[in-house]
Amino acid sequence: MELRILGMIMAGGKGSRLYPLTRERAKPAVPFGGKYRIIDFVLSNFINSGIYSLYVLTQFKSQSLLQHLRDGWQFSNLLQNQFIIPVPAQMRAGESWYQGTADAIFQNVNLIEQSMPHLAAIFSADHIYRMDLRQMVAYHESQRAAVTVACLPVPKERAADFGVVEVDSHGRIMAFYEKQASAPEIPGRPGWCLASMGNYIFETIPLLLELYREAGREDSRHDFGYDILPRMATDAPVFAYNFLDNRIVGETEHNRGYWRDVGTLDAYYEASMDLRSPLPYLNLYNPNWPLRTAEYNDPPAKVIYGEDGRLGQVENSLVCGGGLVAGGVVRNSILGRNVSVQSGAEVEDCILLDNCVVTRGCRLRRAILDKNVRLEPDTQIGYDPEADSHRYFISEKGVVVVSGDRTPVEISRVTL
Repeated sequence: MELRILGMIMAGGKGSRLYPLTRERAKPAVPFGGKYRIIDFVLSNFINSGIYSLYVLTQFKSQSLLQHLRDGWQFSNLLQNQFIIPVPAQMRAGESWYQGTADAIFQNVNLIEQSMPHLAAIFSADHIYRMDLRQMVAYHESQRAAVTVACLPVPKERAADFGVVEVDSHGRIMAFYEKQASAPEIPGRPGWCLASMGNYIFETIPLLLELYREAGREDSRHDFGYDILPRMATDAPVFAYNFLDNRIVGETEHNRGYWRDVGTLDAYYEASMDLRSPLPYLNLYNPNWPLRTAEYNDPPAKVIYGEDGRLGQVENSLVCGGGLVAGGVVRNSILGRNVSVQSGAEVEDCILLDNCVVTRGCRLRRAILDKNVRLEPDTQIGYDPEADSHRYFISEKGVVVVSGDRTPVEISRVTL
């Protein structure tokens, strides 16, 4: 019998620690790696794993995310079990946003009840990673689990940053410790804890029973990690799936276990900068596990002579479609779609999102330019922290973030 699996993608994250990149968009819609969005990773994992029935639960500032799903993730209507449908917060339980992850699923419980799948895969849309869900499902079935939680070993000194699970020698979860430095270590692996990745596979009937029980509790956060899973672990088979056991065809040991929560500007910047490496930890060039996204009719990127007669230079960088380096210099950077770098400009260790224009004589270093930014000639960013602090947002580690300006750019080029 073929298992019927329904995917529920939690894509309503506000992403306040990524501000100002989340000023106009939800965290899952934040661009990454030049041409992608963060949500592309979880959606690609589902599609590459053969799971095609997906609901995407949106909430905060969802317009950019909805636009991206429309442009890149629409199936035909030929088969009823192949769909990716965005579901805005419908406030079925009152006029308020989702109160937690469990509440988000409960407010859309009708979607599960209508299809009654064998399994519900509830995954976050906030992280950068590659995962073959079929392997996690196989583990879930072999353990005859009610719930399986995807987990990743982390050093014990980082336990306070995660929800940590305590497991027995067979991988069964005994208890949950939410962001506690005193969380227990993995049996047989001193110095390491097992952190939840926020991805769950549920048997449908136990999930529905717990959601209805949880809905009536007034002293609850209505969250899987804080409430439902710790309660279920006391009397139901709840197991941890070790993400390090997951294998992707075409990946090497160097790539195995890659998972990043790009929840802060510095984490986002560092994960992005890794892509410049000759051997990045995240391999975007594996044809066996394609990373899907919206595709546009952009012209090829081009490096040409500028108006001052100097030839543009691009060193150790990613340049997306429509990019134009005309006499400028780009080093160790990521350029999104339709980015222009003009004569005499220098861009080093930067991330420039779509439609940015770096005009003559500009100098940029360790900066992130949001979409549609157009700099005035001879602008300098990243060289004088005090001056930058009066004009731009600066991360804890000194990365300068320039917000997109919607007014001076042609309306036809503005994207969120």
